[in-house]
Amino acid sequence: MLCSASASATATRLLFFKRNLNFGFVSASSSSSSSSFLLTKHLSTGFDNTLLVSSQNKPLPLLSHLIIKTRVSTPVLLFSSRADNTMASNSKSGSVHEFTVKDGRGNDVDLSIYKGKVLLIVNVASQCGLTNSNYTELSQLYEKYKNQGFEILAFPCNQFGNQEPGNNEEILEFACTRFKAEYPIFGKVDVNGDKADPLYKHLKSSKGGLFGDGIKWNFSKFLVDKEGKVVERYAPTTSPLSFEKDVKKLLEPLQVA
Repeated sequence: MLCSASASATATRLLFFKRNLNFGFVSASSSSSSSSFLLTKHLSTGFDNTLLVSSQNKPLPLLSHLIIKTRVSTPVLLFSSRADNTMASNSKSGSVHEFTVKDGRGNDVDLSIYKGKVLLIVNVASQCGLTNSNYTELSQLYEKYKNQGFEILAFPCNQFGNQEPGNNEEILEFACTRFKAEYPIFGKVDVNGDKADPLYKHLKSSKGGLFGDGIKWNFSKFLVDKEGKVVERYAPTTSPLSFEKDVKKLLEPLQVA
C-alpha cells in the first residue's frame, strides 16, 4: 500500500477488509488543511475485490465505486476526498443544454436539441469488465423509453485502463453492431483532468461524488431532467435497469396545482 500526503500531514490508521475478512492495517496520511486521503495500491493481475474502509475505527458504508476490476499491475487511485479542482462549470443557468459537443464524426452537436427530454449521460468503454452488462441494459432501457422522451448520450473515454483504444469509427461499429445501440455515441473525450470536456466539468460540479467529484471509472452515469438539470449520479457498477424508476419519474408529466 502506497500512501501520499503533504509534509505536514498527520498519521491515520485505516482498516481494510477483503470480502468481510480482515485484510490488515496500513498506515496512511491525511492533511489537516485539505482533509484528503490519497491511497494507492499495486494491483495484481486479475484483482477483483470489494474494499470496506474504516477510518479511526469509524466504519464507512460500502461503496460500489470502490470495487476495482483491472488487469493492469500499476498504482491505482482508490479515492480522494478532495474535490477535482478542474471542475469549473461554463454553464450560466446550470443546464446541460448550453453545451456543444462533437459527434463521432467530428461535427458539432448543440445539446439544446434535447430540451424537454430526460437524458442519461454515460462515459463508455469497449474493453471493460462492465461493458457487456452496461451496454446490454442501456439498450434495453432505451428501447423501453425512447418514444417517451428519453435519450442516452454516450461518450467514449480512454482514461481508465486504456479500455477504449479505438478511434471513433471503430467505437461506433462496436456499439452498433454488437449491442444494437440506437442512441447517440459521441466523439471520444476526456472526463477528468485539465483536458476534460466542458460538459463533464459541468456534470461533476453539478453532482459531485463521495471522496471527490472526479469520474471514478467507465460507465459513470448522470441523470438529467427535461430542463437540463443534473438530478442523479450513479456509480460505474450501478446497473442501468436498477434506477429505471428514477427515469420513469422524470418522464412523468408535471402536475399542475
